[in-house]
Amino acid sequence: MPKEGLKRTKVTTKRKLHVPYAKGYRPPSQEDALKAIGFKPDRLPLVYSDTKETPTYFSAIPAPSSIDDWLAQYAEEGQSFSKYLDENPWFSNRKLKFMRQSFNPKGKTISQKYPNGKIYIAKIGAFNSKDIMFSDLIDYVQRYLGLPVEVFEGLDIEKKGSDLILTEDPSHNPSKRQSARVKKSTLTTRFNSVSKHVQINVDSILPRMHLIMPDDALCLIGLTPYDLYGDESDLFVAGMASGNRRVAIFSLLRYDPALTFSKEFWYDIKTNKKIKQEERHRLILQRSCKLVVHELCHLLGLDHCIYFRCCMNGSGHLAEDFSQPMMLCPVDLHKLHALVGFDVLKRYESLLEFYKKHLFTEEAEWTSQRIKFISSNVAP
Repeated sequence: MPKEGLKRTKVTTKRKLHVPYAKGYRPPSQEDALKAIGFKPDRLPLVYSDTKETPTYFSAIPAPSSIDDWLAQYAEEGQSFSKYLDENPWFSNRKLKFMRQSFNPKGKTISQKYPNGKIYIAKIGAFNSKDIMFSDLIDYVQRYLGLPVEVFEGLDIEKKGSDLILTEDPSHNPSKRQSARVKKSTLTTRFNSVSKHVQINVDSILPRMHLIMPDDALCLIGLTPYDLYGDESDLFVAGMASGNRRVAIFSLLRYDPALTFSKEFWYDIKTNKKIKQEERHRLILQRSCKLVVHELCHLLGLDHCIYFRCCMNGSGHLAEDFSQPMMLCPVDLHKLHALVGFDVLKRYESLLEFYKKHLFTEEAEWTSQRIKFISSNVAP
């Protein structure tokens, strides 16, 4: 998700204003979308198909309704399945430049090519366990991606007066000497003395991520409870990724439904106590799960999706982000399936178990119906 700027939408009660797509953007036709899945229309496997009548599972992305919507700002080209195969270095028969683990050039999937590879998720700063359980987040990512996932320990943020200090304890990193000293670096921040709100400049953390990456890491994503910004003009940034170095850093602060945020001032944040704790916990987990798999899919080579409503759609602001589905469309499911090699039906069954456990009602219903559709073995 990009920076949130100081833009305002004109409001009128007389008629709904037309919000154009970004200059140069052309919405894909239904034919374009079907072609992007990577099969001939008459040979589309059941796991990627929909009903012949009105689409039941996979619909087109709605036209922008706000000037801040993603497709009102960016002219996305779209990444078809064939383009994904051509561009994605994970399919190369040569070891990637920054990889420091064993490599099998004859492997077909990412796990076959890098049999020791893991995805790491780092906690950067102290999270309240009442807000989010990292074990739940790890569980979801493993079910969603079909790859081994571990928590990366040893990173923290200390407060020292008005400064925030990033600390790295190498004893938690399997690729570092256990006798190495703890490293500390002062982060670039901005602070408002009235609201007491602090933001961390994302560029003061992201370069450190590559340096601490374990040798067996496929990629590393850092999550922090602190708010982030990039440029001084930003309200905030959700985070930032460096795909060529397989690292990313993202904040979960603004995924808390108990908080409200000013559209003008980065430091103006208020707490809304009306939401029940159970619902607050559910929404934080849901939004965090969607964020993490979206960003990890980027690190695995998947671009933003323009073909269907999908977890890989771009979002220009939080409301758009929250409205988007957790599911992958046929185009991106085919990409991830080709990369990882999981059983699509078993993946859905595993996700359904998670959705039911955590009361993700809408996702559970969609997944349950999708399983029934595929299991019927009746071609659409």
